[in-house]
Amino acid sequence: MASSAEYVRFIAEQLSEAGEIKYRKMFGEYGIYCDGVYFGAVCDNRFLIKPTQASQELLPDAQMEPPYDGGKPMVLIEELEDKEFLAKLVRETCAQLPKKKK
Repeated sequence: MASSAEYVRFIAEQLSEAGEIKYRKMFGEYGIYCDGVYFGAVCDNRFLIKPTQASQELLPDAQMEPPYDGGKPMVLIEELEDKEFLAKLVRETCAQLPKKKK
């Protein structure tokens, strides 16, 4: 089941306090970026982020799921209402990911 554009817009709005949030279609689903850093995905109407030390510390009990069959497991984000927490999670996750080379 592909993600709905409405759900992707909802996720982008919930993350808006983290920085400049953009999304683009990738492999039939959506990649999520903050200030140009790819950090997560929306697949099958699920929001997932790349695993980092920050995500482990902030969400120690979070489930890991592959975004698609054969994909590397990512952290499933189920609590989507706390915009302040989501902004912190995204900022700290992105700080631990490699920056895009120019």
